[in-house]
Amino acid sequence: MSKKELNCTEVWLLTGTQHLYGDETLKQVSTNANEIVNYFNSNVELPIKIVCKNILTNSESIKAACLEANANADCIGIIAWMHTFSPAKMWIAGLVQLKKPFAHLHTQYHREIPWDKIDMDFMNLNQSAHGDREFGFISARLRQRRKVIVGHWRDDDVAYELDNWMRAALAYADGQKLKIARIGGMNMRDVAVTGGDRVEAQIQLGWSINGYGVSDLVEHIKAVSESDITTVIEQYESQYNLMPILQKNAERHQELRESARQEIGLQTFLNEGNFKAFTTTFEDLYGLEQLPGLACQRLMAAGYGFGAEGDWKTAALVRAMKVMSQGLSGGVSFMEDYTYHLVPNDELVLGAHMLEVCPSIAAERPALEIHPLGIGGKKDPCRLIFAAALGSAINVSLIDMGGRMRLIMGELDVVAPQHPMPKLPVAYALWRPRPDFKQGCQAWILSGGSHHASFAQALDPKIIEDYATMVGIELISINSETKIRELKQELFLNDMAYRLSR
Repeated sequence: MSKKELNCTEVWLLTGTQHLYGDETLKQVSTNANEIVNYFNSNVELPIKIVCKNILTNSESIKAACLEANANADCIGIIAWMHTFSPAKMWIAGLVQLKKPFAHLHTQYHREIPWDKIDMDFMNLNQSAHGDREFGFISARLRQRRKVIVGHWRDDDVAYELDNWMRAALAYADGQKLKIARIGGMNMRDVAVTGGDRVEAQIQLGWSINGYGVSDLVEHIKAVSESDITTVIEQYESQYNLMPILQKNAERHQELRESARQEIGLQTFLNEGNFKAFTTTFEDLYGLEQLPGLACQRLMAAGYGFGAEGDWKTAALVRAMKVMSQGLSGGVSFMEDYTYHLVPNDELVLGAHMLEVCPSIAAERPALEIHPLGIGGKKDPCRLIFAAALGSAINVSLIDMGGRMRLIMGELDVVAPQHPMPKLPVAYALWRPRPDFKQGCQAWILSGGSHHASFAQALDPKIIEDYATMVGIELISINSETKIRELKQELFLNDMAYRLSR
């Protein structure tokens, strides 16, 4: 989602009250609601603005507001707050119609009880403790998926939770119109975990996934002009450390230009079809000079989702997490668990891929190099080489369990290698899973997590939790608190619950 799109999106504050307390109270409720919204918009760095809608005092106005939110393309969700007591039956007609994500902000206008001045007028005006419980009941009774944020509206942690929820809502909204191009139109032959029910994904997540022949891409690559290629080569020279042979050797320089041609042609193809995510596969490269590597890396850095070997689920996740991370430090990338370091008490995972790791996660300025590739049967491809930044990160995998989707999120710590790896010609991340290597890997495998994942250093795990709630799919979270026995029980109970709900 671009900055322009972010500027056009908004969430609405719906403030509940009723006519029982008189016109003066209603005026105060409206004034307070507007003050809260103005505070958030002016003093807190939230990804999008909040719009204060008229206060809601009856069933008709509530239903109208919910239907208006559904119909408004700029509104990506609502925040509900009960300033006074708002009888919950008034909310039923609206909530059963609501199609947008919503957060329940359990706050109150005043921070402190005015001990020496408090009277019943104050109590009647400031009874979020009363009204929000009534609203909470009806939300639970209707089985509404929502986030509950508790605390005074000026508290930093309240703003942080709102920020997380908004980022998840942005990804949810983006997913409702997400188009994914599977170039080559298939996943890697005989691989199970990268497949899945594309129809169910569109029903539940909004994603439209369709296959396109490599020939569709080749035509766009052939149409790229030499002047446009030169412009992109200049970008390479200014942003990366180029391998000298790419500049001094005419044959190698031509292969660099072919990488630039692929990048421009691929982006043109994606833009013309309004695709925000795509896949490739090394098993279908007919008409291409080389496996697109540098092009995929650069397009991911520009915000596109990507999945290798036809893995549309990971491509869509990378896109979703790119949208979530707008304006945050750190990056998001396609990633694959590649090989292990199994020294006792120092076990590590080396994550990489043949070529396609996004430079948004790089610790330092990437090197642009060319090396042979043992599979695909094409010319040597160019690629960016770097190590991921150190620190905490998450891997997120989406799998098809047959009749339902499951998100698996593993928390991890990226560490520095103990020795240089001068012969490794790809970008990489080296990490230790939480709570430790053995339990982290065991939990991932028990849950069915893929070897492909969307890797992020920019996102709080709570954003993924909010997103899973919004889209209504199971989330298995593997973190420092994970215990294998409890995880097995969770997986068993989740499976039973989803079978019973069908």
